[in-house]
Amino acid sequence: MKIAVSHLTRMQPGYICVAGIDLNNGKHVRPVLGRRLGVDLLLKNGGVFEIGAMVDLGPTRFVGTAPELEDHQFNSGNLKLLGMAEPQDFWNMIQQEAATDLAAVFGPCLARHGRACAVDLNQGAASLGCLVLPTGSSLYVDPYDKIRLRLDDGTFAPAFSVTDLRLYEDDQETPRHRLIRSLADRLVKEDVLLSVGLSRPWKKPRDTEERHWVQVNNMHFKNDPLGRRTFS
Repeated sequence: MKIAVSHLTRMQPGYICVAGIDLNNGKHVRPVLGRRLGVDLLLKNGGVFEIGAMVDLGPTRFVGTAPELEDHQFNSGNLKLLGMAEPQDFWNMIQQEAATDLAAVFGPCLARHGRACAVDLNQGAASLGCLVLPTGSSLYVDPYDKIRLRLDDGTFAPAFSVTDLRLYEDDQETPRHRLIRSLADRLVKEDVLLSVGLSRPWKKPRDTEERHWVQVNNMHFKNDPLGRRTFS
């Protein structure tokens, strides 16, 4: 299976989550192991994963369950970097998958929970997708040092957690404040597509159930789709 990496997110320090678009059929794929993916798999660390990287995963096995229907297990020993996508080709690939509202990405099971959105366990049509950034959206760091993106798609108006690995220092915890301020200004001036996804099941404080929470995995700017200048 060959993918173009379109989602690259931070997890706990030392670990990442990766997903991409199948080069054969345009569907989203999340490569998974029997363990967490380490930062050693990043291109900058001698691995293969980077936004825009075209990667051959080798043979895979479907292991998905709702809503994580994109999960495919692979063997890290089979990974091969095929090259980097051309910026315009990468933008076009994401744009073809991009919806204009969250329900079109995750299905009718998506529900509002306070200022966030979530899908209940074992429900939902997908856990990965792309979204056209609505006008009027704002990027900021909250008082708890968490990166947030506030948007309104006409139905939902959440303040999303942003997990884009490139917005954090190497410790995967400290926001790159100067970069975030710069991107916040650009959001209102440029065409932007979002890679969005559902978290693994998690019970929020004061909630009664584990849920899959919507988050912004990555931001893609039309004039720099691979982010080489934007996130340098």
